Amino acid sequence: MPSTTALPSTTGVRWALVFRQAVLEAAAAFALALLLLGPIVGLVLDGYEVKNELQRPLLIAAIIAIGRFLVALAMHTPAGQAMLERFNARRRQPGVLVVSIPESNRQRWWLLVIIALALSLPFLASKYWLTVLIQAMIYVLLGLGLNIVVGLAGLLDLGYVAFYAVGAYGLALGAQYLDLGFWSALPLAAMLAALFGCVLGFPVLRMHGDYLAIVTLGFGEIIRLVLNNWLEFTGGPNGVAAPAPQLFGLEFTRTAKEGGVPFHEYFQIAYDPTHRFIFIYLALFLIVCLMVVVVTRLRNMPVGRAWEALREDEIACRALGINHVLVKLSAFMMGATVGGIAGVFFATYQGFINPTSFNFFESALIVAIVVLGGLGSTTGVIVAAVVLTILPELLRAFADYRVFTFGVLMVLMMIWRPRGLIRPRRRAFEVKGLCP
Repeated sequence: MPSTTALPSTTGVRWALVFRQAVLEAAAAFALALLLLGPIVGLVLDGYEVKNELQRPLLIAAIIAIGRFLVALAMHTPAGQAMLERFNARRRQPGVLVVSIPESNRQRWWLLVIIALALSLPFLASKYWLTVLIQAMIYVLLGLGLNIVVGLAGLLDLGYVAFYAVGAYGLALGAQYLDLGFWSALPLAAMLAALFGCVLGFPVLRMHGDYLAIVTLGFGEIIRLVLNNWLEFTGGPNGVAAPAPQLFGLEFTRTAKEGGVPFHEYFQIAYDPTHRFIFIYLALFLIVCLMVVVVTRLRNMPVGRAWEALREDEIACRALGINHVLVKLSAFMMGATVGGIAGVFFATYQGFINPTSFNFFESALIVAIVVLGGLGSTTGVIVAAVVLTILPELLRAFADYRVFTFGVLMVLMMIWRPRGLIRPRRRAFEVKGLCP
């Protein structure tokens, strides 16, 4: 009788290979995490001395390695394979989601509830959270403006903060040299920002991708350096004061400073400094609602279709007879207008501005809002702006790891939902009848 030799089972061999691969991936994750976190977390500045606390990066790297090991093993189980398949299917979904008419009508009711909640928030929140909400509304405006340029027209703009600065300084310098108030400076600053958008648009008409990003980045830095170095006109790094908003001549101060009447005296109520922030929030909310309507209408108009055609294929767009020069300029100018309006509200909210408020980090944050929210998605941009503004405030308890946690959440978000939080939605067209 021939002798039989015991052969290892196929399942055992497969899991041995899986285990070995998981160990290698965990070791690589441990080394990479330690390399990145060692200098940042392990070296702590205490006065003039640098303390060596490597146990913290070692602990974090160990947690990351264990997590990577468990994930690598879980991906080879039936449940992990099913989850991976759903994840890949989600990545293959179309970029634009067509919403049926009944579903679109149901969304209107949710929209009314959200508007009612947003209008009641300033009367329920404390002064601190009211300022956070105002900052969130400003970033919503900035995100909506940049979404026109990047999300709809497909033009990567890394210097969008320049239009933000033009709007803010338009209010502050207009009040200083031309005696302009908040409401008179608001449209003028928006038009000035649109003019700067046109000036930026002409040199970059033939540029794409990385080259366009570099030029717009340089434009943003030029504006910041001019504001910082033109001491006689802008005040340089010392900054300049911005006027407070008024409501039909009513000032939100304890005593009238600009020839008006204090708000609390006119209505015979006790003075409360939060009245000014409530007014700014409500005005911002109305402007945001107006911009949402305008952007939605523009997207469905021929100019919006031209923006999206330019984003998808510029050569085909030009072959169809669309004037790509006017399309690009309209995108830059419309986006700059919204950014200028946001700058006016930022200046009147702060009461004082200087060039340090308009650095590259602000541009990067606005781009992150547009990308995380979903390119071309108005709803996604609003949600992302609110989340990216409020989340850092909620993470103040983890001050030492707040930026690190924030970055990890952004990376996980882009892995799990690469198209952003909410995909662009387009309402289905209703056919009333057929032609005979």
